[in-house]
Amino acid sequence: MITTFFEDFLRFLREDIPFWDLTSELLIPEDIDVRAEVIAEEDGVVAFTEELSSFLKGMGIKTRFIRSGSRIRDGDVIMELRGKVRRILLVERTALNLLARACGIATKTARVVEKVRKINPRVRIACTRKTTPGLRYLEKRAVMAGGGDTHRLSLSDMVLIKDNHLAIVGGVEEALRRAKNAGFAFKVEVEVSTPEEAVKAAEAGADVVMLDNFRPEEVERALSMLKAEGLREKVLIEVSGGIGEDNVIDYAKFDVDVISMGELTCGARPLKMSLEVREVIR
Repeated sequence: MITTFFEDFLRFLREDIPFWDLTSELLIPEDIDVRAEVIAEEDGVVAFTEELSSFLKGMGIKTRFIRSGSRIRDGDVIMELRGKVRRILLVERTALNLLARACGIATKTARVVEKVRKINPRVRIACTRKTTPGLRYLEKRAVMAGGGDTHRLSLSDMVLIKDNHLAIVGGVEEALRRAKNAGFAFKVEVEVSTPEEAVKAAEAGADVVMLDNFRPEEVERALSMLKAEGLREKVLIEVSGGIGEDNVIDYAKFDVDVISMGELTCGARPLKMSLEVREVIR
């Protein structure tokens, strides 16, 4: 997958330089080497530095960097680059755009995880498949760097029976019967819209029950019904839909296993950073 992402990086780079870097070629001799630094302009959590460093190495640029998952402060050096100045300036904007995006997601994820752990240290904070096309690898890795769970990486990873599947198949029981053909290695999750459906999905053999777009009081009722039927310990409970950083605590206080949030990737702001040339080596 890393190899595939490097191919994407080259494609992103070609978007910025379809022919040549006109400004650098006019102003800067080809043989000048420099030392440059990527500087954080606000506090945050680092992500994507390992992948970016490997790509830059292939471009002939040496790096030193802070590892993914590390916390940084405003003014910290996230990455040091050494190499031909033309090459560094060539990749500068594309690299910063991707790095800032990844660090922004990691920072938001870490903030949510820290907030939730104070209330319920057992629950996992997960992202969703609401990722930017072409950037899923980066965004999922960034969630991991922030201490979150990636949930399923793609449609191939697990069985997740949603409302549109049920509308075609005709019911939870039949959907689960068919889903069991996936094999022993795959969990089967069912998305439900009422507490009653949650009980039905658990009774039918779901491994995970997703309470989708439930209000907090509906989550509490669904959990009570599952416990009353002796089903709560037989399934994992995920809550999802309409949950953000501002109301996640309303859900974390319950006995749930996973809280998934599209906001981790869709609502994260890129971390502010810049690249500065610090030294001309020769």
